[in-house]
Amino acid sequence: MVKAQEASSRGFLQINVVNIQNNFPIQNATVSIRTKGEPDRVLEEVKTNSSGQTEQLSLPAPPVEYSLSPGIIQPYSEYDLIIRAEGFDPLAISGTEILADSNAIQPAAMTPVGRQQPPEDPVVIPDHTLYGNYPPKIAEDEIKPVNESGEIVLSRVVVPQTVVVHDGVPSDSTARNYYVPYRDYIKNVASSEIYSTWPESSITANVLAIMSFTLNRVYTEWYRNQGYDFTITSSTAFDHKWIYGRNIFQSISQVVDEIFDAYLSRPGVRQPILTQYCDGRQVQCPDWMTQWGSCDLGERGYSPIEILRYFYGDSIYINTAEQISGIPASWPGSNLTQGSSGPKVRQLQEQLDAIAAVYTAIPRVTPDGIYGPRTAEAVREFQSIFGLPQTGVVDFATWYRISHIYVGISRIAELV
Repeated sequence: MVKAQEASSRGFLQINVVNIQNNFPIQNATVSIRTKGEPDRVLEEVKTNSSGQTEQLSLPAPPVEYSLSPGIIQPYSEYDLIIRAEGFDPLAISGTEILADSNAIQPAAMTPVGRQQPPEDPVVIPDHTLYGNYPPKIAEDEIKPVNESGEIVLSRVVVPQTVVVHDGVPSDSTARNYYVPYRDYIKNVASSEIYSTWPESSITANVLAIMSFTLNRVYTEWYRNQGYDFTITSSTAFDHKWIYGRNIFQSISQVVDEIFDAYLSRPGVRQPILTQYCDGRQVQCPDWMTQWGSCDLGERGYSPIEILRYFYGDSIYINTAEQISGIPASWPGSNLTQGSSGPKVRQLQEQLDAIAAVYTAIPRVTPDGIYGPRTAEAVREFQSIFGLPQTGVVDFATWYRISHIYVGISRIAELV
């Protein structure tokens, strides 16, 4: 627990509450926030708006410098949440992490009453990997042998719609498998393994390493070729730390949205590189990136690719996936803004209007293929709700976030 004299700084928290069955927002849910370990003292009690979101809450957190260099003091504060909404089972979340000067987003998926017996277990968020004790990564070759005459391996790099996460070591047959949208998986892992207070270049370098590692598992069908029915595990000894129901951080989320189709390559190698790493404090790994080392280099002004080359060598470079699966339409290749027109604008408007039927704070738009002030206003409101810069311009990140939300609420994902 954070001592009072250590909690003079503040971090920020927003809770996003949805129906677990259809991803629709839940309005007027009551959220009670308590300091972890103090169940009888309610710090805040707030309700969700029409978008299923609470206001942004300011909460005590340790000073930001604790998260910028390795140390023994816990650099984040922890809070427990109880969420109640009419027609839904109560939901308890324990251990939401708050970092100073950082925006935390806590997802909360509620189950309708009577739809699950027994009710969902509480969500328990364990220690962050940079603070807690987790098994170090078991070393593997960064490039996997591909037996062309054996199991089918993808012929090109594709960003999957979902990854199947095995919540345990590979051999644990009792561990549950979760179907997680790819971007949500990356945001969860990055929020579990690095701090959102780090320089943007350090966050970007780590996100690229996480994505490249994950796409190597997808591309080589690593676990399926061993007879398993999942893509990746939540064990740090084998893969990355993924935590069911944990909060993510807005600074990390925005980086992922901007570059989620990227991965790391070497010349003459088709598959994404299995970019392994360690923390550099509890575990040393001379040939891999160290997370604390990446933070230090970012603070010294290194760019993301300079950080990655410092650890992985000068031959590594950033590549782009040839295909993004599970999307209604690909980004047009340039920003859409007021004055734009054509089929891509109409596709954008159709998706945005479908979202506006569920997220009623977004103005409804007529799909006419003309990007006018009304469309720009709807885009700005969408960006506000989903944590994107409020420009009113549909860039790469906004296009694919609109697509992601549209797929989630329209359930067309089941048909793709």
